[in-house]
Amino acid sequence: MNPENPLTVPATAPITVPIAIIGGGPAGLMAAQVLSDAGLAVHLFDAMPSIGRKFLLAGKGGLNLTHSEGADTFAGRYGARRAAIEDLLKDFDPEAVRAWALSLGIETFVGSSGRVFPKDMKAAPLLRAWLQRLRHPVQGPGVQFHMRHRWTGWAEGNASTLCFDTPQGPLQVRAGAMVLALGGGSWARLGSNGAWVPLLTARGVAVAPLLPSNCGFDVKGGWTEHFASRFAGQPFKSVAIAVTTSQGVQFERKGEFVATATGVEGSLVYAASSLLRDDIIRTGSATFHLDLLPDMPPERVLTEVQHPRGTRSLSSHLKSRLHIDGIKAGMLYECLSKEVMADPVQLAAAIKALPITLTATRPIDEAISTAGGVLFEAMTPDLMLESLPGVFCAGEMLDWEAPTGGYLLQACFASGRRAGQGVRQFLQVK
Repeated sequence: MNPENPLTVPATAPITVPIAIIGGGPAGLMAAQVLSDAGLAVHLFDAMPSIGRKFLLAGKGGLNLTHSEGADTFAGRYGARRAAIEDLLKDFDPEAVRAWALSLGIETFVGSSGRVFPKDMKAAPLLRAWLQRLRHPVQGPGVQFHMRHRWTGWAEGNASTLCFDTPQGPLQVRAGAMVLALGGGSWARLGSNGAWVPLLTARGVAVAPLLPSNCGFDVKGGWTEHFASRFAGQPFKSVAIAVTTSQGVQFERKGEFVATATGVEGSLVYAASSLLRDDIIRTGSATFHLDLLPDMPPERVLTEVQHPRGTRSLSSHLKSRLHIDGIKAGMLYECLSKEVMADPVQLAAAIKALPITLTATRPIDEAISTAGGVLFEAMTPDLMLESLPGVFCAGEMLDWEAPTGGYLLQACFASGRRAGQGVRQFLQVK
């Protein structure tokens, strides 16, 4: 049986493996490492032609492995699931991630924002070193990778026998224990399509609906053709947004985001996306207030707007007095009436708090990550499903979400490690 070669056995004769891991993302690979390091024979199955496709995409702009902020602030990034993720971080915290990367020969550094990256900012060298370690551990047989094996569920009446569609036809695999690390529902073309949800719910596993997270939004009524044609794809730089949800939760942050053809997306919007998404679900819309000049107090803005402009146009006046032009000026003209634009008091107030109303998230497949998934209440502390002994879950398919900034990968690593440790305990392997 060669790594990365499909298994070729008749569908009527299930093969038996000690441990099966389904999913070749960071959670599945981390579970495989924990088990392989213990000298166990591990078989990893993935539907895609190669391992770690979403992991590589995450590293396209610089692989953000984790974050260097304090433990309390870090844990708070996981919102309602803080306690569950905080428990996982006890075994594998940000410092442990950096030490693990170094063990693979990958040095890391802390960026100016506190985010942690490999020194070369690339994902591919780390993934190559990781796969080399998995294939050739210090002890034991190494991990066997089986690509283009799409999991389709369990054999009827038998939760220990997995069913796969492969290029050679249907295949059944009987496993002593298994880890499901199938990802969420975003970026289906890279393997995370949420197809596992009905397979688990059919077995009585409690699963919260998958929802887009770290996602873009459509604005109410859409942009005008004039604004969309001129500014779609352009960034709002050095701005701030403030959100007060229908539940009274407040959010305020400075940063950047981007106008799209239908709305907004980008890091600043992603940071507030869970609040905005949930308000849209509750009330049908959500509003954030855009501060175009967050470093200038309102009094100064009003003074500059009221400054006599003589024969200059309002656009020239805003540019010369407040450096508002381009997409920032375009947004004012897009959202405000002529009467408001002509009133210095109302215009100054809008520059500091321009309301932007959103009515829909972008489709889940466009999101960076997803919320929802297998409830922690349906699992043991070792991430084994209460209703399916010997079946463990890890990664983004669990019911948690977090902003970008290293928090997503950190939780995937930590949950994969916990699931791997859980399998060892289940199989009574020291």
